[in-house]
Amino acid sequence: MSAYLQQFAERFASLDGANLGTLENLYSEDITFRDPLHHIQGLPALRAYFEQLYANATDIRYAFLSADEVSPGQGYLRWTLQFRHPRLASGRQISLQGCSCLHWRDRVHFHQDYFDAGALIYEHLPIMGGAIRWLKGRLA
Repeated sequence: MSAYLQQFAERFASLDGANLGTLENLYSEDITFRDPLHHIQGLPALRAYFEQLYANATDIRYAFLSADEVSPGQGYLRWTLQFRHPRLASGRQISLQGCSCLHWRDRVHFHQDYFDAGALIYEHLPIMGGAIRWLKGRLA
């Protein structure tokens, strides 16, 4: 793992609701953050996103599984996220696998997460979750 990606992964994994001021050490002011559910522009908006995330979910833990720096200032982190949300899966722990594409100079200015949004949300809703799990079983 590149030194930059290793340091980023360690700092990101240590984030929680009490230390979101450290986001400015990870991300540039003009950060573009995307995932299947969000498109966020700018550090203040990203901080607001994380404030909401940490206010609604608990036991948030990231395990970084691998990293690849494909060129100077561009790389990927593969991760597993574990968390609990009171309105998903009856508050039980949810595990989600994903990958982050990062572009950086001194700090990250582009961050795109790739993950299965259905595995994150829809599979854990009372009625819809059962239907999606059944459908996935039929397709497999």
